[in-house]
Amino acid sequence: MSGRPRTLFEKVWDRHLVSGPVQDGMPSVLYIDLHLIHEVTSPQAFSELESRGLGVRRPDQTVATMDHSTPTEPGVSMRDLDILDPRGADQLDRLLSNCTRHGIELHPLGSRYNGIVHVMGPELGLTQPGMTVVCGDSHTSTHGAFGALAFGIGTTEVGHVLATQALLMHKPKTLEIKAEGMLPAGVTAKDLILGIIASVGIDGGTGHVIEYTGSAIRSLDMEERMTVCNMSIEAGSRAGMIAPDETTFSYLKNRPGTPSGPGWREAVAFWESLPSDPGASYDRSVVIDAAVLEPMVTYGTNPGMAIPVTGRIPDPNTLPPGQMKGLGKALSYMDLTPGSQVCGREVQAVFLGSCTNSRISDLRAAATILDGKKVAPGVRMLVVPGSEQVKRQAEAEGLSEVFLAAGAEWRNPGCSMCLAMNTDRLGPGEYVLSTSNRNFEGRQGPGGRTFLGSPLTAAATALSGRITDPREVM
Repeated sequence: MSGRPRTLFEKVWDRHLVSGPVQDGMPSVLYIDLHLIHEVTSPQAFSELESRGLGVRRPDQTVATMDHSTPTEPGVSMRDLDILDPRGADQLDRLLSNCTRHGIELHPLGSRYNGIVHVMGPELGLTQPGMTVVCGDSHTSTHGAFGALAFGIGTTEVGHVLATQALLMHKPKTLEIKAEGMLPAGVTAKDLILGIIASVGIDGGTGHVIEYTGSAIRSLDMEERMTVCNMSIEAGSRAGMIAPDETTFSYLKNRPGTPSGPGWREAVAFWESLPSDPGASYDRSVVIDAAVLEPMVTYGTNPGMAIPVTGRIPDPNTLPPGQMKGLGKALSYMDLTPGSQVCGREVQAVFLGSCTNSRISDLRAAATILDGKKVAPGVRMLVVPGSEQVKRQAEAEGLSEVFLAAGAEWRNPGCSMCLAMNTDRLGPGEYVLSTSNRNFEGRQGPGGRTFLGSPLTAAATALSGRITDPREVM
């Protein structure tokens, strides 16, 4: 390289660049270290390989799990799924067949390491600093919390990576989001990222890779960092990254997929070289004061429509014409009135789960609020651990008993109500306080209405049956 100071992104990009663009406007070829696949976006890709007589280039660098279409109800088997959700059952059968045919490691439904792809991958130590990681899922940016360049790809690109272990990609620009200050009590990593998206907008990161920096980011543990990076795509960015440090190394040590002995020391030495160099420049920089944030909740139909839980819903008439129509449409769908408070709105369901907030620390946080209390009458609360490992740990710690005693449903791992792609979904007109990542129209069921919030806000809301400031019950 030129010897100039480089950002974390540039270091990972340069290391994986197979060839640059042959002319202006053309993509580069980027090598991919880890390809994660699941049952929804892989069948068409495997069919394309077969039609061309191609095999999988690096099955040893491809790992599969079943998560999107899987049932989470206790006791529901694959045979039951054939009746309840024939399409989902077919997707799972095809993934099993394709992985068997091509020699790809698969973590099937109910197996020891099964789980949501962006939960089980880091748990196993598959995701490591300096890697390039792709998956046919928008929230692959989760893995950027480790200092990896990780992003979602489409089904056609899944086929490209299966066949070549490389990808055509235009080099993104860089956006530094520096979050300074300590998060106040009751304010979580979920509130931080919702606050960031509300500030920069859903297109604020378009064409960029975000690097999150600052004292607020450095103080987060790895599970909190994954929550932040998970929602980078909701700000329009290609990926989100956080430089690796001792917090990262401590999390990764002794995981099944990480090296040991001399190999571990060599890996750490490399990882320590990855943080952005002093003097490295970004194409853009934004500063966020994390110390003034409050618990956040969305009110509209994209994650950028978020306000403090104590705030009031904006009036479309106060916005520029381009934004006025969008907010008016969102409020009409959500059946909300400008100027009213979102706090106190009734909900029929609470969902604690998804690749954003289904890890053990999320469940512990919610359990601290629910312990010894009862979910409000008429409210259905689903608690869905992100993986079999999380489920076992939560049960060993007694968290599952807290949820069950409170009247919540304790489910098996899976994507569940994050998206209406399985049997867990909202009914038309129902409201949910959800710890997932998207509040699009119909995302959690046709006609369903979503408020996004943190695990603390979810638990507090479950107790009252209305959107509640978690600080009131902590």
